[in-house]
Amino acid sequence: MTDFIISTVRETRHDGSDDLLSAGLGLDGLRGPPPAFADVEHPIPAELRRRSIYASWKGIADLGPLGGFGTVYGAVPNIPGREFQAFARVPGAKSPHRVLAQIPDAFDAKARCLIVAAASGSRGVYGAIALAGAWGLPRGCAVVHTDKGAGSGYFDSASATGVTLDGTRAKVGEAELEFAPEHAASDAGIAVKHAHSGDNPEASWGAHVLQAARFGLAMLDRAYPAQAPFTPQNARIIALGVSNGGGAVLQAAGLDTDHILSGVVVAAPNINVPRESTQGRALYDYVTEAAIWMPCALVDARFDATALARLNGQVAPAWIARCAALHASGDLAGSDTHAQAAEALERLHASGWTDAALESGAINVAFDLWRAVGATYASACTRSAVGAMPCGFRFDAHDDHGATRPPTLTERAAWWADAPGIPPGNGVFLDNPKTAGEADGALRDSRCLRALWTGTDSQSQRLRESVAATEARMPRGDLPIAVVHGREDGLVPAAFSSDPYVAWLRASGRKPLHWSVPHSQHFDAFLALPGFGDRYVPLMPYAYAAMDRMWAHLVDGTPLPEGSPDAQPRGTGVLEAGMLGLR
Repeated sequence: MTDFIISTVRETRHDGSDDLLSAGLGLDGLRGPPPAFADVEHPIPAELRRRSIYASWKGIADLGPLGGFGTVYGAVPNIPGREFQAFARVPGAKSPHRVLAQIPDAFDAKARCLIVAAASGSRGVYGAIALAGAWGLPRGCAVVHTDKGAGSGYFDSASATGVTLDGTRAKVGEAELEFAPEHAASDAGIAVKHAHSGDNPEASWGAHVLQAARFGLAMLDRAYPAQAPFTPQNARIIALGVSNGGGAVLQAAGLDTDHILSGVVVAAPNINVPRESTQGRALYDYVTEAAIWMPCALVDARFDATALARLNGQVAPAWIARCAALHASGDLAGSDTHAQAAEALERLHASGWTDAALESGAINVAFDLWRAVGATYASACTRSAVGAMPCGFRFDAHDDHGATRPPTLTERAAWWADAPGIPPGNGVFLDNPKTAGEADGALRDSRCLRALWTGTDSQSQRLRESVAATEARMPRGDLPIAVVHGREDGLVPAAFSSDPYVAWLRASGRKPLHWSVPHSQHFDAFLALPGFGDRYVPLMPYAYAAMDRMWAHLVDGTPLPEGSPDAQPRGTGVLEAGMLGLR
């Protein structure tokens, strides 16, 4: 049952000032500054764990004073218990992934509840703790996490060091590592598992989730041997994920021929629906499109009041320059910036982008997320090695002048705890020596990434084959599914992902819960930004509520509700319960 485990299982005890849910930080600690390391060059496992949990909470939850967490929804109680962690491998993979089971002391052996959580984005193994842990652990459920083949186990080629099972760093050959690329030259830069594993991990996300479920059951057997075996037949197993984690869960739903899962709940899922069945679009397709056209489209006057589309009321000069560059290349015919922006906007409208998605998507342009995501996925989908990423990209550390240098011991030591899984961030930068110094090098970068999608050469064919391998499969007919998505999501637009997925299910006779939440976008963690949180409601309370509805459905037979909540943004005040529109 657990022949996929390739390491020892590390069991640790957590209580008091080091509990399961917040590593003892509580809500006040999670709202504060990052917990410090006593020795910044050599943090101990407990410190790394605490900081990883902190970063995972901050990465997907709005904990700001106006956002309502802890008053309107959510809580961070102290949950004592045990963790069981190991490296695992899906069939055919070169690199391992990390699985972690959290079993609270108050585990309800009668209810036998197991939540299977896939990390959001490309985050590390605790990436879904603010959602799955916060819902499941206080209710006496065990929670098992998977990093789904991504994670923050960065490998530094210059020092030949990677991350061990306890989060500390070691050289190749000195310990078992989460990720160590094959044949990495010492000057190849920083290797990231999602980009450089050679496994195209997204194609195996569903297998990662189902393996995690089996690992969770096995660890319950270990924790409660007198009540073993724990099986899908005598336990309720709910798979839960947000963003990429939601996509992983829906992939698992389509692979669950052994009836492991009792129910599925996803929020803002990045799911690739078979194109012959729907109008869905793959993430790589619309990310590389947005990277080229959205900076210019956001110059249009209709976005003058959009948060992060204007700085002190002014359009970013680089966005105006993008319009001019697209005109100079013959891609836009307009003779002035106003006409060029309108033309770029119409182009995005024609391919399915709404103004609402573009408005919240301005944050992706401001933070250069489109190019970062595109470069990472291009490398993953072409199975490119570190030092040989498509289009000339690489990940490096920089000195104070922006020049490439080896990362410091302090930087390397914090990666596993702090890094989000896709650079830039935490001292790791996205570089391209081929376009460095150009007036709009990002445009040439983005054109190259786009050409991989539209081209006909062998590398383009390999990329499209890898993307095709991520297509969802139809889940079994008796599996209850809940899908929650913000109607104004600008990173994973619902029109390209969950909407066609739900339509596909319904065309096949399925009846999922589907909440299309108005005034909600992708990043709860950004709602504390000025001018952003006042116009959007958080998505997290709807994911919690969908879990409540799923639990009632599984335990009491309560039908899954129809219709969507009537949400209202909080404006400049504090979020109140009535604004969520939940009944």
